[in-house]
Amino acid sequence: MTGSTWPLAPSIAALAVALLVIVFAGKSLAATADTLADRTGMGEAVAGALLLGAVTSLPGIATTAIGAWQGDAQFAIANPIGGIAVQTVWLAIADLLYRRSNIEHAAASLENIMQALVLVALLCLPIVAYATPGLTLGWVHPASLLIPVLYLYGLHLVRRLRQNPMWRAEQTSDTRQDVPDDPDGDADGDADGAPSTRRLWWRLAALAAVVGGTGYLIGQGGLGVIAATGLPSGFVGFTVTTAITSLPELVTLIAAVRIGALTLGIGNILGGNAFDSLMIFLADAAYRPGSVYTDAASAGLLLAGSTTLLTVTLAAGLIMRERRGVGFEGVAIPVVYLVTVVLLLVRAA
Repeated sequence: MTGSTWPLAPSIAALAVALLVIVFAGKSLAATADTLADRTGMGEAVAGALLLGAVTSLPGIATTAIGAWQGDAQFAIANPIGGIAVQTVWLAIADLLYRRSNIEHAAASLENIMQALVLVALLCLPIVAYATPGLTLGWVHPASLLIPVLYLYGLHLVRRLRQNPMWRAEQTSDTRQDVPDDPDGDADGDADGAPSTRRLWWRLAALAAVVGGTGYLIGQGGLGVIAATGLPSGFVGFTVTTAITSLPELVTLIAAVRIGALTLGIGNILGGNAFDSLMIFLADAAYRPGSVYTDAASAGLLLAGSTTLLTVTLAAGLIMRERRGVGFEGVAIPVVYLVTVVLLLVRAA
């Protein structure tokens, strides 16, 4: 690892400060994005992917970049993949909070299913890269260069699907429709004092700046914990730092569930997960000694495979739509995550 790291006490303090900032800033994100989804006509699933997904991923971007730049390959690759994993676990928590029905049943959305499939494809690229670590262009693996291309094409497919769906989910009494609350809102706001669309965009930008600024604290704090405790980089990146950088997704997901914007909430998680896959490209590009896949070793392969399994499980839950209680995906997702954490510790022992 290159560069300087902080002592343990300042590192823990930095993580705690970042935690508080994220929790308080995240409370306004869901309502702001929900209103913008209605005002702009983009819909909750797309707004969750583009607006919430991008903003809530900002801390993870900085954390990943710091880890890669300072030469810790396992930490750099574990942060984006771990973020995808733990954010998928957040959906199991939301399923417990939403007691009217199974949340994957209520939030029936073709866009979210498509986003899950795109995410599976994005996670396959690092696995291909791990199998061919010596294949590089400069110091970056070609599979990493394909990640942003596939991500943008995935957004195109989601947009096409919303405009011209070829099949629809069966509607039940528990299905929550994505119906705009304020289809007539405009840039000047409403007569009842609602904020203008322009002000909502500025509010979203301000919240993004605050949330994104925590990434530096999390990155430095996480590396400080690794240096001071001797814990494996992959373990810290997959659990501690990703749990903090993923808190905006949890806060906005819970807020979306409370206001009934279920499609927005799941779109936030899946969109954030797809956006997090871009950080794998960032980790490879910012890791100067060579391809990040070479030095991250088998720990990264374990994380990529397990996280792909988590995403497939979620996609299956969205398709099966068990109506009552916590479905099979609500049980399987936390179990797979915990088994992965145990395997990381066993591997490092």
